[in-house]
Amino acid sequence: MLPARSRLRNRADFAAAVRGSGSARAGSRLLVVHATTVDSRTEQPPRVGFVVSRALGGAVVRNRTKRRLRALVASRLDRLSAGTDVVVRANPPAASASSRELAQALDPLWDRVIQRIGGAS
Repeated sequence: MLPARSRLRNRADFAAAVRGSGSARAGSRLLVVHATTVDSRTEQPPRVGFVVSRALGGAVVRNRTKRRLRALVASRLDRLSAGTDVVVRANPPAASASSRELAQALDPLWDRVIQRIGGAS
């Protein structure tokens, strides 16, 4: 489970991580990971947000996918430095992927974007 202080919650923060200057992106068939470092948050914990659209399926499928992604990201949160914001977006094939497949897709993308922004702890 992600602690409340480690969650992205508002639209502006999502937009900054996805489209902001200095942000990085890496994608695969299942997932796209966006990351950025926010200078004004250098002393605050890293935050993560999820984008799981209706293209994945009904509410049950979307919520199951989000739960799986949250659990995977919670175990990787310690690899982020303070002030880093990450957005994980699930592509439609992620709906039928197992947790293991999601983890295999997430790890290289996670490492790639963190390396690009210099946000490793």
